[in-house]
Amino acid sequence: MDKFKVAVLMGGKSREREISLKSGEAILQSLLKNNIQAFSFDPKEKELYELKKEQADLAFIALHGKFGEDGTAQAILESLKIPYTGSGVAASALAMDKILTKRVWKSFNIETPSFVTVNSKDDLDSINLFYDYPVIVKPNDEGSSLGIVKVQKNSSIKDALKETFRFCEKALVEKFVKGREFTCTLLRDPTDCLVKALPIVEIEAPNGDYNYHNKYLGNNTNYICPAKIPKEIETEIKTKSLLAFECLGCEGWARVDLMWNGKDLPQLIELNTTPGMTASSLVPMSAESNGIDFDDLVLRILKTASLGKKGF
Repeated sequence: MDKFKVAVLMGGKSREREISLKSGEAILQSLLKNNIQAFSFDPKEKELYELKKEQADLAFIALHGKFGEDGTAQAILESLKIPYTGSGVAASALAMDKILTKRVWKSFNIETPSFVTVNSKDDLDSINLFYDYPVIVKPNDEGSSLGIVKVQKNSSIKDALKETFRFCEKALVEKFVKGREFTCTLLRDPTDCLVKALPIVEIEAPNGDYNYHNKYLGNNTNYICPAKIPKEIETEIKTKSLLAFECLGCEGWARVDLMWNGKDLPQLIELNTTPGMTASSLVPMSAESNGIDFDDLVLRILKTASLGKKGF
């Protein structure tokens, strides 16, 4: 692997640019530490087509949000015949679309909170279908908890939608699940090429609100890994996370976010095809609990680089 030239795609033009730069820099330094010829590449500064001029053999995608996670960058890399980490074009686009993702999951009997689609901030007819508050209003295609608003009563829904529509053209209103929050990392094992669930992380955020500030800026969020949950719930989370990954057609690695109210089955919230990869992110935390340090994790993800469905 060390004879290949690896482009670490980071930054980009999305609202998650700053987080992407941190993930990308951590990955780049890890690759260099492992004597792999690697360099940073920011699609905001250069067009992806210039990767050919840079003679990149592989692309490690550390882009978060639109362009990097929605299948756009993946399609360009496919056209350039440059193998890349993570999911392919279709799966990336599907997973980025929260509404379509939830519809697919429901067709596979995967538990996910009930929701309605809102096509514009003036489209309140669909909201009238919701009588059971609180609810979560969120953009259909943003990450890092951007534009997410918790609404306690019907009279607040218009203001919430105005805030959310600053980030998107389509939103969803999702039933709020009160309970414990978890995340499950999925990673292809290089020894047998099977995707496996790593130890589950429980997230204890202030007031149960794992927002942008509590994710990236504050220091009051606690993480427990492996999560202290009954064995049958652990099995349920891992089984359903793997099914959620497979039915969307994902590849390589991903992270599934879930909620559990303590009595019913866990509810899947969303799937992230390019999770954060700073040394303090959730995926490295889960991997470390499984005996995989950060440098090894980066190498394992790199080895999953492929074009389409064909492994590299």
